[in-house]
Order: sequence, then C-alpha cells, then structure tokens
Amino acid sequence: MDLRVPVDDGATLRIRRHEGERAPAFLLVHGLASNALLWDEVAAALTAAGHPSYAVDLRGHGESDLPERGFDTATAASDLAAVATALELRDLVVAGQSWGGNVAVRFAAEHPALVSALALVDGGWIDLASEFDSWEACARALRPPDVDGLHGDDLRAHLRRAHPDWSPTAIEATAANLRAEPDGTVSRRLPIPQHMEIVRSMYDDPPQRFYPALSMPVLLLPALPAGRPERAAQARARVRAAADALHRASIKEYPDSDHDLHAQHPKRLADDLLSLT
Repeated sequence: MDLRVPVDDGATLRIRRHEGERAPAFLLVHGLASNALLWDEVAAALTAAGHPSYAVDLRGHGESDLPERGFDTATAASDLAAVATALELRDLVVAGQSWGGNVAVRFAAEHPALVSALALVDGGWIDLASEFDSWEACARALRPPDVDGLHGDDLRAHLRRAHPDWSPTAIEATAANLRAEPDGTVSRRLPIPQHMEIVRSMYDDPPQRFYPALSMPVLLLPALPAGRPERAAQARARVRAAADALHRASIKEYPDSDHDLHAQHPKRLADDLLSLT
C-alpha cells in the first residue's frame, strides 16, 4: 500500500507500507538515485515474519516530489523524522543502503527515541573526502552518465546481463530508478544538478561525526566485491574502522556481492534485519 506523507517544506514523499502486526516496525531507506521498490522483496520477507515496514522514496526519488531545495543528507534525515512523526512510528529498526545508510546514521543520531536499532547496508560509513584528493576529482568520478535516448528495453537487458542472479522484481525495481517516457525511452527522476548536490553533501558531511550519539545496536552489512581482493580488503578495513568507532556494533559480511544487497540477497538481508528485533 502506498501512502503520501508531507514533510516540513510542503513536499510529499511516497511511502510503501507493507503490513504486519508484530513490533518493531522497519523503516527502509534507499540509496542515491534509487527508489523504495528495491526494498519490496526484503519487505515481503519481513511481513512473512509478522513485521510491518515502511520504505521511503526520498525527495526527488521514485514517486516523491521534486522540490526546489533540500538535496542533502541533513534534509533527508529530517524528512525521515517527519515521516515517522506523521505515521506515529517509534522504536524503529532503520535500515539504510549506500547513501541511505549515511542518512539513517544522522536520523538515528538526531532522533534516538525513534530508533531501536540500525542496519547499515553497504553504507553509513561512506566518507568521500577520504577517498578523493579534492571535490573536483570526486565530482568528475561520481557524476552520473547521461541517459538521453536510452530505451527502457535496453536498460533492462543491460541489468539482466550485469546481474544474472537478480530476480525479475529486482530488475524492474532498478529500472524504476528512471522514469519511463511514452516513446519507450527513459529519463532521470533525480536531475543531475540535484544528484550532485547530494554527492557534495556526502563529501562535506560524512557520517562518522554522528557515531558517538548512536547508543543503539548497529549492524554493518558490507558487500565485498567478487574477484577484487585488494578492493575487498579496503572495504573490510573501512567497515572495521566504523565498527570500532561505534558503541554497540557488529558486522556481517556479504562476500562476492553487489552493492545493492537488497536486490541481490533480499531473503538473507531480511533475516539479518530480523536479528535486530
């Protein structure tokens, strides 16, 4: 069931609510240029275990509004608080993927009464300033490609080739990161300038400064790339450093896995989220 929830500046966000009667509820936060549909298969497993979940389309993403401002981590965290308040949600298990992990860290640090546990899904420790020599180098590397003229069928074929172990549901959810036009081509939901505002926010405002405020259990779920032992070792070191800086942290690694763990391993990820209940 989809809900529309207003946030502080009048924008409305699409929330995908999945039913359940058991506490706690789960708040599911996607990454940059992604959307709430990527959580559907995880949410189905949480519902099967009796728990409700609420997957958020952040502003400018999915079916949420595209306002003039607010494309940064701080505003995204404030939007989550507005959603939780509007829906009268407390004691949430909050799961954030990629940039959504950074957002979840700030939300939990600023609104600890709303959060009982935190799951960081290959994110929540992203510190771009430590990975690039300058903002200019970061911007060159992370500017998204142009998609003008790309046909939706070609996009789906590319996704199936790149991710042969993903389900059709995950492929369609990923294709929904882009808007389907009447002629069959796709266009960006989140325009490149707003995308880069978020990247700049990630560069300027890494999540580590909020770690001391996190007293709840935090589960770190890193994806370690296949066939790239040096990069896997670097990822493991970054995650270990994050865990060491947190009060109550544990790590469950996903070796040989994609960044989008919720698309590739939804049942396993749901089981790991349920371990926080």
